[in-house]
Amino acid sequence: MTTIKRLDPEHCGLLVVDIQERMMGVIAARDEVVRNSVLLIKTARELGLPIVATTQYVARIGELLPEIVAEMPDVTAIDKLEFGCFDNGDAAAALKSYRNVDTWIACGVETHICMYQTVMGGINAGYGMWLPADAVSSRTEKNYETGLARIREIGGIVANTEMIIYELLGKAGSPSFKTLLPFLK
Repeated sequence: MTTIKRLDPEHCGLLVVDIQERMMGVIAARDEVVRNSVLLIKTARELGLPIVATTQYVARIGELLPEIVAEMPDVTAIDKLEFGCFDNGDAAAALKSYRNVDTWIACGVETHICMYQTVMGGINAGYGMWLPADAVSSRTEKNYETGLARIREIGGIVANTEMIIYELLGKAGSPSFKTLLPFLK
């Protein structure tokens, strides 16, 4: 019988990918992606998960959204031209610097480009890669769906924000659960 590995906060990190001003203006389900990404950042902070953030060609696409930056004021986004985070030397080094992390939870845009290539790079680097379907998106529904399908095909785990958060929490009644509960209602 195969044992299914649970998300363990001591071995997980959060990767926030390219949630930028100009890009988010054309993203389907923008508000849902931003709301759930903020919730994942709050959870990562509460549980002590490392957070790595990226921007895609910031000079053209703009800075991270203010509501994202507000949740992680001490995190400096790594700017990249590569679509996959593991294909950028600085981003890959930052991700690999967290020796205890064996699983990255990744939110951001676009599902069929940067998210897909990041998941592929993470899997090839030996990480478990989780993607909350309600905290990623693309410009079109077809690209979003195709991206999720391909991510599943290559071994990425597609879940949703609440599934991930509740699995990380593990139980009700803890101080972290009580802190996050108002945001989960």
